[in-house]
Formats: sequence, structure tokens, C-alpha cells
Amino acid sequence: MSVTKELVSWLRFAWATLTSMRTALILLLVLGIAAIPGSLLPQRPTSPIGVSDYLAANPVVAPWLDRLGFFDVFGSVWFAAIYLLLFISLIGCILPRTAGYVKALRDLPSTPPGSLERLPGHTAGAVPRTQDEVLDAAEAHLRTRRYRVRREADSVSAERGYLRETGNLIFHICLVLTLIGLAWGSLFSFKGTAIVVEGQAFSNTLTQYDEFGAGAGFAPSQLSPFTVKLDDFAVTFETGPVQQGAARDFTAHVTVTAADQTTTRQVLQVNGPLAVGSNNVHLLGHGYAPVVTVRDGSGNVAFSGPVVFLPQDGNFRSDGVIKAPDARPERLAFEGIFLPTASSAGSGGMVSVFPDALNPQLLVNVWAGPPKVETGAPENVYALDKTGLTQLTKDGGDPLRAGLEVGATYQLPDGRGSLSFDGWKRWTKLQISTAPGGWLVLISVMLAVLGMAVSLSVRPRRLFVRVTPQMIPERDETIPEPDEGSETTTIVSVAGLDRVDGRGGLTDEVAALAEACGLEATLATDTEPTIDVEEQ
Repeated sequence: MSVTKELVSWLRFAWATLTSMRTALILLLVLGIAAIPGSLLPQRPTSPIGVSDYLAANPVVAPWLDRLGFFDVFGSVWFAAIYLLLFISLIGCILPRTAGYVKALRDLPSTPPGSLERLPGHTAGAVPRTQDEVLDAAEAHLRTRRYRVRREADSVSAERGYLRETGNLIFHICLVLTLIGLAWGSLFSFKGTAIVVEGQAFSNTLTQYDEFGAGAGFAPSQLSPFTVKLDDFAVTFETGPVQQGAARDFTAHVTVTAADQTTTRQVLQVNGPLAVGSNNVHLLGHGYAPVVTVRDGSGNVAFSGPVVFLPQDGNFRSDGVIKAPDARPERLAFEGIFLPTASSAGSGGMVSVFPDALNPQLLVNVWAGPPKVETGAPENVYALDKTGLTQLTKDGGDPLRAGLEVGATYQLPDGRGSLSFDGWKRWTKLQISTAPGGWLVLISVMLAVLGMAVSLSVRPRRLFVRVTPQMIPERDETIPEPDEGSETTTIVSVAGLDRVDGRGGLTDEVAALAEACGLEATLATDTEPTIDVEEQ
């Protein structure tokens, strides 16, 4: 039995500690600190290639970070534990506090304490009025000032400032709703990227994404059907002497086909995403896609079309790979460099001196090998798997390299085929995402700010009036003598207190109430800390 009581005692202590406001604030701080690695380190759901590169570059530290879940922070067990503890702590704080607040709203203000002289602002004196006249005047004055009033036979109590606690509760409830909205979005949202070349289109299906990440509750069947075709992509670069080459404008003209087959032409810009149903389409980046034609040793077209090259510097020097696995009798592959504005750098070779395509050139080296057995395994389109391939060389043993201008064709040695540089197109990187809980987070944050503003601006205050219909036997020297000739004399005591420290105006409120009661005595103040009547 004693063990059971001790266990219950510990459970009550743990629950009281967890549901305290101090614990909630600590957990909120810990949650913010725990989210920092998610912004500093690549995350596997959104950047699996970045995680792989980080693991390769940091073979000592990275495996330990991976075991601890730092490459999937927001899906890790420890982050979810902090999140749930904060959620429980806030609810445990709010429920009893709300119950107490509702009870306070239903109850009348508390009666005056035994010694009004102990309150921070107080005054007393004799007035030539009856007891009812004094209480009537006090009640009328307090109701005019929008106090809740409780009248007894010999006293009046008043209180205002209930909205302060309302603001506090709104703030904390909205904080819980914000957590719910974030959890909702984390579970059922998705975000993916796809590169689309001019003249081509993207369909919102899982196989069309280059990268895709989604919450645990998201299913691919929830992807809404639509298509975005990139009709044209216009880029403007600075040509003047100041910030030469800096980007000035990116504008993508697209055709959007919705699920009901309705088609609209729209403009997509960096800071102007498209809303397609519940999905948002953002423009993330752009680059060049050289258009090439590869003919094999038999003279047949083994590959033809644009190939996405990835920019490597501010002047859009771009690297890419051209693959022709169907070429016969040998399969062909090319490692290429695209230079939008090619210029000779002397012994350093060719470079691009401007990001716009003013003098485009394509530089390649060539690989060849026997046909490869198709296994269906996915390959990185931006990297060349050189297994089974041999790099073609010149007679001196140097790698075979070729430089092509637009319209040029390079014939491969030994009749292996040819490569033609037909032109170039621009590509854009689109991000398609949805966040179902975003509206709840936005509304909750706005209401939380409103609740905090109300909490900080409202002044909870209590005022008390107590009357005695006759003079006390031993008169207090601090109480003035009543006016001569008065038939009825009432001793009046007026006091007040603020329930929040650091508020001004209490003495003025007490003085105004005393004046309404007919009391003109000098107001006394107390330098002791604010006293809450409920604690006496």
C-alpha cells in the first residue's frame, strides 16, 4: 500500500511539474533549439543527395549524426517527444486555468478584506451622509467606470480587468492551435521539385518529380491532377558597368491545365507563385539545356533533344552529361560543359564571361563502350556511370575533346558516329507543394498576437468601500472631525489594489471613489508590495 501511495505521489508531482507554465516555456525553448539542426544540415526528406554528399564529405561525424536523426530532424523520435510533451504541458496548463476563469466570471467580486489599511491605496474619514447614501453613490460611480459590483449591507466591492485573463487564455489556446496546425501540415503536406525545359510540360504525378518529400500521412493518390507547360522563359541580366551580369528579372509564361481540362495562360515569377487548387507552384531556379543530336556508327539517330545542364557559377558555366545508350554498335556518352558567353582565358581554357547566351559553345569529351544490359535501375541523369566505358583519346594519348558552336557537328573518330549542337533552350526548376494546416497556423498566430496585446494593455483592479453608521468610541487621529451640525455621520473607508505590479493610476482611482462617497480626506499610500485579496 505504501508503495502505491508513493507511486501516486510521484505521478502527481510529475504531472504538476509537466503542466506548469515554467515547464511549458522551457519545452518551447528546447523545441526551438532542437529545430536548429533541421535548418543547418541537409534533410533526407527534402535533399537526399545533399545528405549523401554530407555523409561522403564527413565520414567520421556524419554517421553519428545520422544515427541520432539529425538528417531527418522533424521526423525523429526525440523531436516528436519534445513536441508532444509541449502539447500536453500547454493543455494541462490551459484546462484548469480556463475552469478557474469561468468560475471567476460567474462569481461576484470578493468581499473587502478585514484591514483595508494594508492595501496599497487607502483613505478613510467621516462624511455627513447615511450609510445607504454612501453605498448608493459608490455603486453608481463604480458602475459608471464599468466595474463589476458586489454590494453588501455595509460594503461595496468592485473589480474590472477580466479581459486580461481572456487575452492570456487566447494566447495559450492559439499556441496549442499553432502546434496542431504545424503537426497537420507536417503529416499531410508534400513538397517536390521538377525541372521543366521550354516547350515541355510537368504533370503532377509522382514519377514526374526529381525530388519529392511528404509527411507520414500523405498518400500519392492525394496528388491533384494538373499540368504546367513552360511556353517561354525570359531572363534579363544587367549589362551596365555596375553589377554587370546581375539578374534583373525572371518571367515564366506557362499554360496550366486543371483537372477539369480547363486551360489558362499565366505568368510565374520568383516572388509570384501560382495557386493551382490546393497546390502552390514556385519558381526556384533556371539554367540552360543544349539541344543536341547524337548519331551512332550506323548513321541512325541515337538521341535527339534538349539536355539539362546545371550551372556552376554566376556566369552560368554549366555541366551536364549526354547519354546515348541505344547507339550501335557501341553506346556513346559525352561529358559536356556549356558556356553561354564563351571566351578564351589563355592557358586556363574557355570560360563564360556573362550569364546570358551571347556566344554559346558546347565543350565535350567522348566515352564509348559495348551495349549495356538494361536492368531498370534508376540512374543519375547529371552524372555518368563509366562502368564499361572507355574514354576516346587522340593519337598522343590525350583525351579527345571537341568544342562546338550552334549548328556545328563533330564527327567521332573511327566511324563511331557524330554529335550535333543544334541550339539551346532554357529550363526552370519548379517547386510544387501544399501545406494543409497553413491557414490554421496563420489565424492562430494572428489571434495569439491579439490576445497578448489585450493581456498587456488591460489593468485588472479591485476597489472596496466599507461604511460604519456611527462614530467609533476612540477616534482615530487620522480621521477628520465631521462637519458641525450634521445629524448623521458615517465612517467611510476606501481602498484598492492592482492585481498586476507596475501599473499606475491606482491612487487616482481610489481618490475618485472617495470623492464620489463625499470623502475629502488625504489619500494614504502603502509602499508594500501589491496584495492579492484572495491570498489573505
